[in-house]
Amino acid sequence: MISKIQRRNKIKTRIRGKVSGTPQRPRMTVFRSNKQIYVQVIDDLAGKTLVSASSKGIEQGTKTEIAAQVGKAIAAAALAAGITEVVFDRNGYLFHGRVKSLADAAREGGLKF
Repeated sequence: MISKIQRRNKIKTRIRGKVSGTPQRPRMTVFRSNKQIYVQVIDDLAGKTLVSASSKGIEQGTKTEIAAQVGKAIAAAALAAGITEVVFDRNGYLFHGRVKSLADAAREGGLKF
C-alpha cells in the first residue's frame, strides 16, 4: 500500500520532469504544511530562489484566506523584482483549496502563468 507522502512524491517527480524555471520565466513552487503555506519563485538554471513569501505572521482568517494573502504578497514581491511571468509548480498537491486560492490571488496580483 502506498502512503500519502509516497503518492505525492511520485506526482511531484512527474511534474518536475515537465516544469523547469528559466531566468525569463521562473518556477513558482508551493509547499503546504498543516498550519502554514510557503511559496518561492526559483530560477532552476542558476539554482537560486529569487523571491519567497509565507504565511508566517499572518494570523487572521481561514487557511484558504491566508493562502490568498500569501498569493498577493508573492505577486507584489515578484513584480517588484521585475518578474511578470512564472511557471506554476503545485509540488504534487491537488489544484484546489489553499493551492488554488494562492494561485488565483497571484494571478489577480499581476503574475501570468
